[in-house]
Amino acid sequence: MNNMRKLHKGIIGVVMGLTLGLTAIVAPLPGEQNVAHAAWTQAKADKVINTGKKYLGRPYKFGAKSSTTAVFDCSSFTQRVFKVAVGKSLPRTSRDQAKKGTSVSKSNLKKGDLVFFKASTTTTNKRITHVAIYAGNNKLLHTYGKPGVTFTNFKGTSWEKRFVSARRVL
Repeated sequence: MNNMRKLHKGIIGVVMGLTLGLTAIVAPLPGEQNVAHAAWTQAKADKVINTGKKYLGRPYKFGAKSSTTAVFDCSSFTQRVFKVAVGKSLPRTSRDQAKKGTSVSKSNLKKGDLVFFKASTTTTNKRITHVAIYAGNNKLLHTYGKPGVTFTNFKGTSWEKRFVSARRVL
């Protein structure tokens, strides 16, 4: 009888151990979901746009250094804004930034997405030459030429005709 109890307790111990082990695999602890990548949130997107707004009117300078905020080119601007706003490190060039995050279609743009453009509306070459931040409500936040850091309309403009791709990095 004693041996039967020991065997019974041993079997129960093994079954309990297996059950706990499987539960740990199937049901992760709270707060451990999505550890691999941070998801887009409205708060992060708003922080990106609000940070970018602080630089409105700053002059455009092609090849501007990452270390300055006195002038920007398109990719040094996006690099600075994402780092300051949400601590997100982006590569220095628009072509390298276009390889980060996940692809987003033009029809599914969300505030804070990076939008990439080719050189002109007439070229068939899809080589990326410009990056902007989608600011929501058909607006782009970026820097180029005379206006420097500015908001521009997207849909129905030459910017839309130059569209190559978009990426979600938040």
